Amino acid sequence: MIRIEGLAKSFGSHEILKDITLEIRKGEIFTLIGPSGSGKTTLIRLIDLLDYPTSGTIVFDGADTATSEKGRLAIRRRMGMVFQKPAVLNTTVSANVAFGLKFRGVPAEEARDRVQQALDLVGLVDLAGRRAVTLSGGEMQRVALARAMVTHPDLLLLDEPTANLDPVSSDLIEDLILRINKKFGTTIILSTHDMIQGQRLATRIGVIMNGRLAQTGSTSEIFYQPNGREIARLVGIDAIPNGIVTENKEGHALIRIGETCFEAMTDLRERQRVALGIRPEEVSLTPADASLKRSSVRNQFTGRITKMVPSGPFVRVSVDCGVRLTALITRRSCTELGFEVGTPVVAGVKATAIHVMADDGRATPSSPYP
Repeated sequence: MIRIEGLAKSFGSHEILKDITLEIRKGEIFTLIGPSGSGKTTLIRLIDLLDYPTSGTIVFDGADTATSEKGRLAIRRRMGMVFQKPAVLNTTVSANVAFGLKFRGVPAEEARDRVQQALDLVGLVDLAGRRAVTLSGGEMQRVALARAMVTHPDLLLLDEPTANLDPVSSDLIEDLILRINKKFGTTIILSTHDMIQGQRLATRIGVIMNGRLAQTGSTSEIFYQPNGREIARLVGIDAIPNGIVTENKEGHALIRIGETCFEAMTDLRERQRVALGIRPEEVSLTPADASLKRSSVRNQFTGRITKMVPSGPFVRVSVDCGVRLTALITRRSCTELGFEVGTPVVAGVKATAIHVMADDGRATPSSPYP
């Protein structure tokens, strides 16, 4: 659907995007994640042909977008764009949705039918006659989605569409995105700073760091096999540095960090310096007095809880066991197990749940973790 090669964008002497090469497949939801200011919005604006690249090419459905203004307009009319902050005209909801059809010369009767269908899609039929500026933020964003979808785009671009919305409105927008993709087969490119949203919606994910495409892959690859410590931190993993592979037998390795020894699966050679990525939900905690119970978990370390941070229905529990491990435990479990700062516990993590990275930030060549 879209092929991007060597794309770069500068504003004056400031280089925003650097050598982006990427392919977006027809019918997928491709999600861009990255820190604020990393270049996600700039990339989406370039794909939507709102801006011109400094160098590189964007090919849309076989057509090079570096063409005449008439050619670029023809390509843009096959796209729909929804921005982070919903923008609506001071007219009725119906008139807002119909706005793009006027420029395309769609006959009035057909336009009415398409507006009705678009409003039905986003659940705003009952508000068709309301002034759009009187709607809530979530309703305005649904108007913006209807306005984009009424033109039947092949590509829908969404720039952090739920960033300013409450959780209920965000859920409605996310459900709409999935339904649009499934019902119409619309290719969707979405940028978000919400890591959980990225996991929920994406077919594939691209990570933008410092203007570069640092990694692309499935949600499992990005969130469980991050390509380096910087990406690991972005996706919620506090990577443990300063490890060294002391032994490796057919991919089953012993890795020492200070006085602590981990068993993990990796192809990295002996004496290689490494960092370990362990997702908090992969770390189990049990009271220290239960440590005599047999377990198949290879890595078990005794330590004490040093920090507990609420995170919705969960608690992020930090444990000092020679190295710092972080576990994600339900609030109920914390209460039932009597966990508090200072409680002695046993932290367990499976060897297959540890992602091993070379200390220069490169990922393990072939990790067995799904």
